[in-house]
Amino acid sequence: MNLYETLAADIEGQVARGVLLEGDKLPSVRQTSQHRGLSISTVLRAYSLLESKGIIESRPQSGYFVRTRQSSMPRPAPLAASAPLELSSEVDVSRLVLSTLRTIRAHGAVPLGSPYPDPAPFPWPRINQYANAIARRSQHWSVMDDLPPGNPQLMRQIARRHLENGLPVDPSEIIITVGATEAINLCLQAAAKPGDTVAVESPTFYAMLHAIERMGMRALEIPTDPREGISIEALRSILSQQRIAACMVMPNFQNPLGFQMPDARKRELVELLASYDIPAIENDVYHELYYGDSHPTSLKTYDTKGLVLHCSSFSKSLTANYRIGWALPGRYTAQVEKLKFLNTLTTPTLPQMAIADYLQNDGYDRHLRKVRKGYEQRARMMAAAVLRFFPAGTRVSEPQGGYVLWVELPQGVDAMKLYALALERKITIGPGHMFSARGSYTNYIRLNYSYPWSKEIEDALRMLGRLAGQLA
Repeated sequence: MNLYETLAADIEGQVARGVLLEGDKLPSVRQTSQHRGLSISTVLRAYSLLESKGIIESRPQSGYFVRTRQSSMPRPAPLAASAPLELSSEVDVSRLVLSTLRTIRAHGAVPLGSPYPDPAPFPWPRINQYANAIARRSQHWSVMDDLPPGNPQLMRQIARRHLENGLPVDPSEIIITVGATEAINLCLQAAAKPGDTVAVESPTFYAMLHAIERMGMRALEIPTDPREGISIEALRSILSQQRIAACMVMPNFQNPLGFQMPDARKRELVELLASYDIPAIENDVYHELYYGDSHPTSLKTYDTKGLVLHCSSFSKSLTANYRIGWALPGRYTAQVEKLKFLNTLTTPTLPQMAIADYLQNDGYDRHLRKVRKGYEQRARMMAAAVLRFFPAGTRVSEPQGGYVLWVELPQGVDAMKLYALALERKITIGPGHMFSARGSYTNYIRLNYSYPWSKEIEDALRMLGRLAGQLA
């Protein structure tokens, strides 16, 4: 097929599967052109073909919409639950992380060490209104209502969101989870077994290390460039010498480095792993928090063999209170669905429905634009303050999205000593020790810049710089 015919067939399939319903608006011609890497004329030809087939219609000054037909097919039924299941019978990073999180809560400290974004800009009051309205009209829930894979309404909204961002997704592949943490754990459990070796970025987000530690696996840390991501060259060399069960990465706005892996490198990574038939577990929780003009691609975009297990959530972009995440596990979908059932049975129904209603009816994109703008401004402000107040030789990352800054201190500065001194002054930081299972990054810290700039934050950074100078 020609490019425009391929695009038209893809959109027609989205309509047939219920991702796009009658009356739904399609992404604009310009958006589709950018997300799919097609010319505007190609997109226009595809939309014209769909119009001629009666699948969509154009509305002046409004765009293109799925056509409402007089004798339309009924809406797709909720996805059926799977067949009955049969039950079958070296640095402690997690302890340090738990201690850090407790200090934030117990001491009322300046939360520069928090892994969570400032909740103030999140529209959780509006989501709560939806939840309350749903609770009033639906008083007789059963745990059977949303057995895995999850609530069909939310799954459709997630599929639509991916589609708008340039990644066509079959809703039947989506599995709703209790946040991205559960998604990551389930995907790792499906892709590897105790004793296996799992390749990770270095430094890497500690939730990845937690999952590996909990399942009795071994983490193999791969050098990671602060701009380009995991070293594909180093990974290729290792794969030629030893067996790796899976690779866990954060290609977009990695925590703690903040980079956006270039598209060519994403494609190369997926192709390398596919050549060895190795699954890639993609943590993409910061996908919506980009600073550029368009959404980044994901590893899933380049997956042709179902080997990318994509994990994400709404906790970093919409609300952390409800802890709703999802997985797109590719060829591992049936295994992850079974593990979800065995581990937690279901994800609570009410939060799923409330978020689905918000996504369908409210201004999610408007909310995200405001959040992104604030984060981008604060990233520059915090980086400038660190370079101003900290000792000579300090270096900082250049985040392309997200809300954390990675800071390299002079060699003589011990991040754990700085952590203890800062805590005495009610300031928290994320010591670099948390981001490696080998105890690396002893002179690094991670800082959270999601909170509005204030005198309190500036004073805290000034104090941290003074303390770091004393330790240098």
